[in-house]
Amino acid sequence: MVLVCGGAGYIGSHLVKALRQAGREHVVLDNFSKGHRAAVAGSLVVDADLNDPAALAQVFAEYQIGCVLHFAASIEVGESVADPAPYWRNNVLAVHNLLGAMRQAGVDKIVFSSTAAVYGEPQQVPIPEDHPKNPTNPYGDTKLAVERMLAAYGRAYGLRSVVFRYFNACGADPEGLLGEDHDPETHLIPRILLAVAGKAPQITVFGTDYPTPDGTCLRDFVHVADLAAAHVRAVDHLLDGGDSRTYNLGSGEGASVRQILQAVEEVTGRPVPVVYGDRRPGDPARLVADSSAVRRDLGWEPNYPDVRDAVRHAWGWMQAHPEGYRG
Repeated sequence: MVLVCGGAGYIGSHLVKALRQAGREHVVLDNFSKGHRAAVAGSLVVDADLNDPAALAQVFAEYQIGCVLHFAASIEVGESVADPAPYWRNNVLAVHNLLGAMRQAGVDKIVFSSTAAVYGEPQQVPIPEDHPKNPTNPYGDTKLAVERMLAAYGRAYGLRSVVFRYFNACGADPEGLLGEDHDPETHLIPRILLAVAGKAPQITVFGTDYPTPDGTCLRDFVHVADLAAAHVRAVDHLLDGGDSRTYNLGSGEGASVRQILQAVEEVTGRPVPVVYGDRRPGDPARLVADSSAVRRDLGWEPNYPDVRDAVRHAWGWMQAHPEGYRG
């Protein structure tokens, strides 16, 4: 059985659906501070917090867990700068508790969600996994701290892990059953779609003079369903006796902010309310993954490399669920 921590969140819920479709036994653990119960309907769910060691011990005692997946992190960069304390508690201390419960139960396999934020300002693009690590915010600091914790536990205790460094997760379930529903919403594509739908303010594009083809920032957008598929492959890798690995998860292609705006207008048939402003401090011109390692080792290939697919799926879910999971 697979334990999915934070499985009711955006990426976790898409992974849970992939597990259900694959017929893989699993249990979702979530404290529902951010996740949605409707997103994991049909799965076994435990309402618990990773900062509750007794609850963790009970989960491992009750279920025969063979592998753990971790999605239960705080993820907002700006929030981590303004108030870092909860990020160290939720993103580091909670994982320390989880690894302790795993050791007590004899579970030695974990798939961990990390981030491209561990790299900081890129020295080369596309960014390879061995790029220097120099986070520029507490969010990236906490993720890098856990990566180092996993490596240390591997050397000392035999823990085997697959770490995925996400670039820009986007899109929604192609079948329309799951979507992105954050409050507040900070991700670019759903913010643009909300603006198009008249539910959010106009979009501000920060900087039009970057050294990119159209002057706006270039980012690597990877479909959430493709992320979920990579995690299923990682579970199989570990359960088959595979060793620890760290991979970038990105499409390997960049899309600019202007290209995203154009994709939204093409998909929705509506104009995007947009204004143009100055650059924001710390925004790199280009962030694109070198994802050749995960393609080679795990045989992973994005099924939805065109960002217009992500926009179309996100818009379809938003149209069908105008109030999100609360509707």
